[in-house]
Amino acid sequence: MKKGIHPKIYNNATVTCAGCNTTYTIPSTVENMQVEICANCHPFYTGEKRFVDTMGRVEKFMQRQKVAKKAKEEMDKKIAVKKQIEEKKKSAPKTLKEMMNAARSQLEK
Repeated sequence: MKKGIHPKIYNNATVTCAGCNTTYTIPSTVENMQVEICANCHPFYTGEKRFVDTMGRVEKFMQRQKVAKKAKEEMDKKIAVKKQIEEKKKSAPKTLKEMMNAARSQLEK
């Protein structure tokens, strides 16, 4: 084996949970670690029905939903305007002969 390529192993490395301040001692390549949530306070292991929100993810999701809703409303408005334009085009005469016949019918009235 090559020397100097393997990381140093700390047999008494400490892991500290930020949620419940529980400290574990494990072997690791890092001497001290901080975790946001551990098995003592995670809802899956404790059986509690609470939501674990890290870094405001719920707020970010809700904000994206608002932006998406606003964009959908704007798109619906554009689609409605396009439909109105298409309806006008369908009712408009397409050839010179149709235009002349429409003009004659208006003069006769």
